[in-house]
Amino acid sequence: MSSLFSDENWSPEGALELDFTTLEGTTCYCDPDSEKAIEQSFKNMPSAALHWIDGGDYHYLTEIWMRKLDRPFSLLLIDNHSDDQPPSFGADILSCGGWVAHSRRTNNMLFPDSDLLYISIDLDWLSPDYARTNWNQGVGSLDELLDTLQQAVSTKKLAGVDICGGITAAQGGRAEDFAINRRTRDILQAFFSGIRAD
Repeated sequence: MSSLFSDENWSPEGALELDFTTLEGTTCYCDPDSEKAIEQSFKNMPSAALHWIDGGDYHYLTEIWMRKLDRPFSLLLIDNHSDDQPPSFGADILSCGGWVAHSRRTNNMLFPDSDLLYISIDLDWLSPDYARTNWNQGVGSLDELLDTLQQAVSTKKLAGVDICGGITAAQGGRAEDFAINRRTRDILQAFFSGIRAD
């Protein structure tokens, strides 16, 4: 994993941090051995929580969180990319661009419509006014994102949430980028802190 949160100098108060920086084969694609190690690390952690994932290169971690759900649920994905493409190295390899397709094939608790909702957000859905990432970005505003989330949580029970996206110094991130991301992270942290996952 990357130095994203240390570069941004951001961490939510009281958060439990898992450090996977020593694992190999995790950028964009997840090596099977690293996948097993990550899944084992998640074993005794609640899925019904807000999980801050690293950059968009690691969005496949959403699938590993969703494997822990033992009731039918739906996925609300807010992302500038579908993440629904078959990976170049085989359908069984987890990837940041193919984890949705993999989940649809392998997770028998995932349904198009359920009262239980898992939310996954990639900050690249937002315009650069609200987030700075290492992927091409959308045009969404923070108000639009919050409105969408408010509507979702007002009609569904929440199974869990994860948020990824950002940019490191090594990827060209600057102080201005980090400040914008910290502001958006603080707002999303505050939004979800007021909501109890089921």
